[in-house]
Amino acid sequence: MEPFLIPFIVLLVVAVGVLFRAIRVVPQASAVIVERFGRYTRTLNAGLHLLTPFMDNVRNRIDLREQVVPFPPQPVITQDNLVVNIDTVIYYQVTDARAATYEVASFIQAIEQLTVTTLRNIIGSMDLEFTLTSREVINAGLRGVLDEATGKWGIRVNRVELKAIDPPTSIQDSMEKQMRAERDKRAAVLTAEGQRQAAILRAEGEKQAAVLSAEGEAQAAVLKADGEAAAIRTVFEAIHDGEVDQKLLAYQYLQTLPQLAQGDANKLWIIPNEVGDALRGIGAAFGTMADAPPPAARLPVSGGSPPDTPSGDHRAIEPEPEPEPEPE
Repeated sequence: MEPFLIPFIVLLVVAVGVLFRAIRVVPQASAVIVERFGRYTRTLNAGLHLLTPFMDNVRNRIDLREQVVPFPPQPVITQDNLVVNIDTVIYYQVTDARAATYEVASFIQAIEQLTVTTLRNIIGSMDLEFTLTSREVINAGLRGVLDEATGKWGIRVNRVELKAIDPPTSIQDSMEKQMRAERDKRAAVLTAEGQRQAAILRAEGEKQAAVLSAEGEAQAAVLKADGEAAAIRTVFEAIHDGEVDQKLLAYQYLQTLPQLAQGDANKLWIIPNEVGDALRGIGAAFGTMADAPPPAARLPVSGGSPPDTPSGDHRAIEPEPEPEPEPE
């Protein structure tokens, strides 16, 4: 290698190094703080930038995306003097890279300490039961305080979430017993409600069945009455259309007499007047009963005295007296 090439190579290497330091590529969603002789000069956004060699210096690179920072559990005393451990998660985003670099030494640590202090102030004014059921209220209170305090740091707190609220072990046992008793009570209420509904449905079914049965019996009675009326009407028309004589009526009376004696409670028969007339008609027709006396007025089935003569179409038939002999 020629001696005059050595300085040229050295100069080339130095120029490449200087050019490498002068060119700065900033990725998307990032910001770079540039200082000149230790003093803030400008903020570089995403893209290609040129720096003045040996004069400009990159102080800090800030991520502008939303960040999620979980904080370890913090013991907090409630208003009723119970210690609970609370886990929190902070969602924040840097809006001003210059303020986040120069206004606070470590904004992550500052946010953590501010969160713990604010959380103790809020929980200290609540009892345990209200603390366990009011996460939204606690989140809103934390976000308001943090957003106000971190605004001058160039940071915006988007959300504050409570991951867990752990009460003492003794309180957890009491809460489990209370929940178990509440579930047993709810189960008993649901069982009683189910039994009541079942009883109501059963009563409704029995009621509908009774109504339908009564309606069926009523319809059956109506149909039976209609049938009997039609039968009587048919018999009546047949009798009048057929011009029934005395012999047929007497025969029908004789067919009906056995039915009058049916039943164990029958003590006495009451024979209509027409029976005697019919029998006399039959006797006159056949020539065998012309002089026969009419049947007895009372035909007792068993012992006992005959009742009084009833009123109406039927009356007791007394035996006719023997005719007196005509004088010669």
